[in-house]
Amino acid sequence: MDPSAPTTPARRLTAGDNLTTIQSHVLAVEASHPSQAGSLSWILSALSLSAKVIASKIRRARLNDVLGSLDSENVQGERQEKLDVIANETLLRCLGERAGVAIVASEENEEPILLRTNTEGERKFIVLFDPLDGSANLDGCGGVGTIFSILRHDRRAGSPEKAVLQPGVQQVAAGYVLYGPSTVFVLTMGHGVDMFVLDPAIGAFLKVEAGLKIPRASKSYSCNEGNRLTFPDGYQKYLDWAQHNGYSSRYAGAMVADVHRILLKGGVFLYPPTKKAPAGKLRLMYEANPMAMIIEQAGGKAFAGKDRILEIAPEDLHQRTSVVLGSPAEVDQVLAHL
Repeated sequence: MDPSAPTTPARRLTAGDNLTTIQSHVLAVEASHPSQAGSLSWILSALSLSAKVIASKIRRARLNDVLGSLDSENVQGERQEKLDVIANETLLRCLGERAGVAIVASEENEEPILLRTNTEGERKFIVLFDPLDGSANLDGCGGVGTIFSILRHDRRAGSPEKAVLQPGVQQVAAGYVLYGPSTVFVLTMGHGVDMFVLDPAIGAFLKVEAGLKIPRASKSYSCNEGNRLTFPDGYQKYLDWAQHNGYSSRYAGAMVADVHRILLKGGVFLYPPTKKAPAGKLRLMYEANPMAMIIEQAGGKAFAGKDRILEIAPEDLHQRTSVVLGSPAEVDQVLAHL
C-alpha cells in the first residue's frame, strides 16, 4: 500500500457484518494471498489467546494483588511490574505451543529464544513483542497494551541473534492490543489495517473496522513535554510552532494508547532524542517497527529523524530509536522543523 495515496474512510461494519472473528479474517487474507499461507493464522490465534488472558489478569489485578513493582529489573534496566512478568510469561507460553514459531524475542528477555529449527519445506516465523507497554500506568488504571511484530525466519541467518535483525520492511504482520474500556486488537498483514474488539460474552475478537485510514491532518500532537528542554532544537521549534497555531496536546504515557488515538483521530506522536537518551528511548524492533507498519498501512508516515523507520537496518535486538509518526501532513510539519 502506498502511504502517500489519498485516504478514504474505514468501512464501519454493521451488526449483521459483525461476525468475523480475527481467526476467520486471517484465514481469508491467507486465501487471497497464498504467499502468506501457512502457520501465520495459528500464530495470530496464539496472540489473540494471550490478549484474552492478559486482559483478564489486568481487569482483576487489584483484586488478585498483582499490581505494583517487583524487586527486579528487565534487560533495559527498568523496574519490572508484576504484570510485565505475567504478560511476558503468557505470551511465551502461548507462542511456544505453536509449531510455526521458530524464535520469540521480548522486551523482558536479554536474548531471543530459539524454540525450534526449520526443516525442509516448513515455513517458520519470528515473533517479537513488548508484552505490556505503559505498565507504569497500571496503578492509576490507565491504558496499557501489547505490541508485536512478525518476521519470516531464514535458517541461513545462523544464530537467533542474527535472524531477528531484519529491517521493518520485512515484517509480514504487525499489531497491538489496547487494554482499556474495551480490549481492542489492531492488525495489519500488509494489506491494510483492521480493528477487532473482544466480545466478552462469547470470548472472541470481532471485526469492527475494515481498512482503517488515518486522517491526513489533525491539529494535535502527543509527546512527553516534561522532557522538552532536553529535546534537540528542531523539535522545540516544532512545538513552538504547534502551540502558536492552535494545536492540542494529548499524552497518555503508553505508546499503544497514544498511537491508537492518532490512528483513529489523526495527529502526530513524537518521541524525540533527549540528552539522557540521545539515540531515542523507544525500541526499534518491537515498538517502533510494528507501529510504523500499522501507520503506513493506514496511509500515514513514520520516521526517526529524517529516516523512514521501516528502512533502518537494526544492529541489536534492543536497539533504541526516536519516533515521529502519524497523519502524513502532521509528520511533514515536524520534519520541516528538523
